[in-house]
Amino acid sequence: MANTSIAVLPFLNLSRDAEQEYLSDGITEEIIHALTKVDGLKVTSRRSSFYFKNSDWPLQKIAEDLGVAVILEGSLRLSGDMLRIKAELIQVEDDSQFWSESWDRKLANIFEIQDEIALLIADKLREQFGHMEFSDHLATPQTLNLSAYEHELKARFHFNKWNAQDVRIAIDHWQKALELYPALTDAHTGLADAFGFLATTQAGDYLKSWQLAVEHTHKALALNAHSAAAWYQMANIEFFTHANFQGAFENVSKAVDYDPHYPEGLQFLSFLYMLHGDLDKARVYLKRALDRDPLNQETLFYHAYLSYREGKFAPAETLLESLVERNGQNLPALITRCYVWLKMGKAAQTFSFLNSEQSAFIPEGDRIGLLCLVYGQIKDDKYSQTFAELKKQAEEPMAFQQHSYYFLACVQAGDMEAASQVLEKVKSERSAILLLAFSEPLAEDFKQAEAFPKWHQTLYGSLNASAKPKEKSKLLDEDTEASYRAKLEKYMEEEEPYLNPQLSLRSLGEALEIHPNHLSWLLNNSFGLNYNQFINSWRIQVFKRLALDPANTHISLLGLAYESGFNSKTVFNSSFKKETGLSPKAWLAEQKA
Repeated sequence: MANTSIAVLPFLNLSRDAEQEYLSDGITEEIIHALTKVDGLKVTSRRSSFYFKNSDWPLQKIAEDLGVAVILEGSLRLSGDMLRIKAELIQVEDDSQFWSESWDRKLANIFEIQDEIALLIADKLREQFGHMEFSDHLATPQTLNLSAYEHELKARFHFNKWNAQDVRIAIDHWQKALELYPALTDAHTGLADAFGFLATTQAGDYLKSWQLAVEHTHKALALNAHSAAAWYQMANIEFFTHANFQGAFENVSKAVDYDPHYPEGLQFLSFLYMLHGDLDKARVYLKRALDRDPLNQETLFYHAYLSYREGKFAPAETLLESLVERNGQNLPALITRCYVWLKMGKAAQTFSFLNSEQSAFIPEGDRIGLLCLVYGQIKDDKYSQTFAELKKQAEEPMAFQQHSYYFLACVQAGDMEAASQVLEKVKSERSAILLLAFSEPLAEDFKQAEAFPKWHQTLYGSLNASAKPKEKSKLLDEDTEASYRAKLEKYMEEEEPYLNPQLSLRSLGEALEIHPNHLSWLLNNSFGLNYNQFINSWRIQVFKRLALDPANTHISLLGLAYESGFNSKTVFNSSFKKETGLSPKAWLAEQKA
């Protein structure tokens, strides 16, 4: 578990109006997004953090599940046009709060306060754990139009419920936000995601929904050509509407280039490597996605899907069962579980599922295709009739699911020539589902066909390995480092700034006219200490001197600690013991012995 890792739990909504929930959720998301801009800090994604919303799980358990060392908790209360926000940082290892703050601001100042909170959190984490670099502003609003921003927050609040009804409500809010501020990039990427959701879940008109997704994606890129979310949407469009594997790969690679921690981009890139057959690279990108988003159901599905593609059918079945148990309408998990069962020889279990109430959500194209594969595996008398019906349905240009299953059925029947003919016919119809089916474990026998290499190249092409990340150069050259070190030591000795309990790395940097990023680097690389260790070491030296002075025998040890610049008994005791190996009382007794 990395020390420089944090999960921002959903801020509690303490307002009397429960409908203000979107505001507390929105502020939480903005802080998460802002902290992802801190170089060297691992931030759990919104989707995994919100897994614990309204839960009473112990922080130790939450931190363990998310793989983080620090938890940020907070609350929000809205009264009229006034906001009260509270936040605290907790180091999970010893369950200690090492920073807390509260703010009373007008709602109109919400943009400034989000940046203020994010910067303070980043500062305190850097002081506590060591060097991290970040800019002087972390939360940069896309609009200062408060009404547009409120609609954007409400849209996200509903979209994150992941059902067609709430997605349509989200669409309405994003459209209202754009009426007030047409240049809101997040609203365009949100609408693209929403219309793509309606298309892929068959909850909206397929062609119209994708057309609107394309329209809003292009508008988002026109506003911000570096938007990871927009390039991710472009990847989805290339894959699902053009069946363009290379286009999807290039666009999602751009998304990850612009935001190396973007979970959706990482998991989609992993997915494309799975289809291509490069499972080693698939594991690398999926691990990065899971590292940031360990509890998200979509990321966990890709985890199960990778196990399936690796031929690890039992682990895949277990993961898929857990996903279905949590959400009985998780269509990708339900379908893939059937594939796993077929590979495990559990055709009867697949047949039983298809005749159960739980299968009510399975689209008809998937149902007839799965039945055909089941009948083919168990040699049922209904196979010929079902195969003929599947073949007939697959003749329709928009019957994408049927295209896929007819190809799989031909492979299952050992008719590789017919399977190749399906590929030839469907290629011109841009059937994206075929990109999935071609390298399916259920089509494994087709890999032995003479036409396989040609079709693999035709459908997928070659994927270029991602460039290795560049090594970072030293932030300060040797001369500057030496100059800054001398300047810092002289200031500490002459001005004794550490006696001020409110001293921070940022305020010390301002006094020295050294940027906080440079000062942080200097402390870590030149002194081998983080900010708190450095400052507290000076305070400890003062405490030792005061404690040994006979004139101070009437002052308690804690009183002397406060005079030395400490403002917390816990911090004083822990810092002293880390440096000396003894408690303050034991150290003093040893000195007097």
